[in-house]
Amino acid sequence: MKVSFAATRPQGSHALAIPVRSEDALNHRLADLDSAARALAERSAEAQRFEREIGAIAETFIDEDGAARRLLLVGYGAKQDEVALHERVGGALTAKLLTSGETKLVIDARGLDAGAACGLAFGAAARSWRYDLYRTKLGRKQKPTLEEIVLFGAGEGAKKAWAAYDAMLDGLDLTRTLVTEPANVIYPESFIERVRAALDGTGVDIQVLDEKQMAKLGMNALLGVGRGSARPPRLLVMRWNGGTPGKKPVALVGKGITFDTGGISIKPAQGMEAMKWDMGGAGAVAGAMLSLAKRKAKANVVGVCALAENMPDGNAQRPGDVVTSMSGQTIEVINTDAEGRLVLADAMTWTQRELKPAAMIDLATLTGAMVISLGHEYAGMFSNDDGLADALFNAGAASGDKLWRLPMGEAYDRIMDSQIADMKNSASREGGSITAACFLGRFVDEGVKWAHLDIAGMAWADKASHLYDKGATGFGVALLDRYIAANHEG
Repeated sequence: MKVSFAATRPQGSHALAIPVRSEDALNHRLADLDSAARALAERSAEAQRFEREIGAIAETFIDEDGAARRLLLVGYGAKQDEVALHERVGGALTAKLLTSGETKLVIDARGLDAGAACGLAFGAAARSWRYDLYRTKLGRKQKPTLEEIVLFGAGEGAKKAWAAYDAMLDGLDLTRTLVTEPANVIYPESFIERVRAALDGTGVDIQVLDEKQMAKLGMNALLGVGRGSARPPRLLVMRWNGGTPGKKPVALVGKGITFDTGGISIKPAQGMEAMKWDMGGAGAVAGAMLSLAKRKAKANVVGVCALAENMPDGNAQRPGDVVTSMSGQTIEVINTDAEGRLVLADAMTWTQRELKPAAMIDLATLTGAMVISLGHEYAGMFSNDDGLADALFNAGAASGDKLWRLPMGEAYDRIMDSQIADMKNSASREGGSITAACFLGRFVDEGVKWAHLDIAGMAWADKASHLYDKGATGFGVALLDRYIAANHEG
């Protein structure tokens, strides 16, 4: 989606959108239209019961210079401080027009400062994302037509500020593409090649550990998950050194199960096709690294993706097996479908030993229990540091990638004790997301600030929202970008 900014409304064919707040005088917002157009727009808004709710749209056609112009009044609600408000409004406009036949949308951004205007444009552009690569018989009315968005009259600096948002859109595109592609296309090695191509020329250094290198390091928890697949596991490391040389980096660790059958503890057939997006955490980390690099973030950040495919075959890991992780701790594998925590355990140990991070944040579509707890509105957050948790919560509120903190503690942690090993990888159904977080917490070194984000309910959506259509959401990219901007730059 092409986005640009202008001082005045451009000429030519386009749809015109005018944001309207609850307190605005409608005739004032429509002052640039002639009297006939104003009257028609006001009557149309009343007929559609337009009450200026956030993202609500009243649509009509007016006559301008003998041509029909599509006019959209879009609600902005009452004055409020919600940072993600502008994105919601922009997304609503694109959802309305994406397949409408309109190719260009012009938005009256007068009265909006640079940040608000960019948020509006970001929401509109993010909502336009589609992946139609495999759809060969789309009808004419199903094909997207909207190609360009122009905002006019925005505050000073909007053009300059847009570069950071544009970089975030590139990161979203990468994440959504990785999550959407089927597992016969995206597997550990091809995931890496896609990411390598996307990061080419950005200044991000890439390192890849293969199964032989991981075996030498003792990463048996990660390797055990991939034993049943013909696709070998990999550890992908992406380094962005945009901050002070030698300063400890922030480490972002992503679960990258490119397909999850459950292994020997095989999942039910119904819905298993959705497990192509079990690499949503790794996808978010890769997208965030692209966003940070493209906007030249003044911070040192390393992204680590633990990539494997969880399949059943004669060589697959079995329930009851005991593996020794890279940390030296032993794990009794109770359920081979609790595999994400196994790959993260070794990835986190490697990250701490090699990088000595200032903070470590992992993202994972880890537990179905998280969806039961929080539905599809929030990702779960667990942390051993209140300051880190607060910073992530604030970044989530600002980005719209909302987080909700859940408890941890000794009582939950004891549930993960094993009778024959240091711990087991699965326990009772009660508090399943919490006990999974406690399992991961056993691999966090003393003094390391750590947060675990369980994004199981947020990486994929079965219904459209203001920033995405059904499918891959790109959750985590904006969250991580804004967390780094607010806490590790400047």
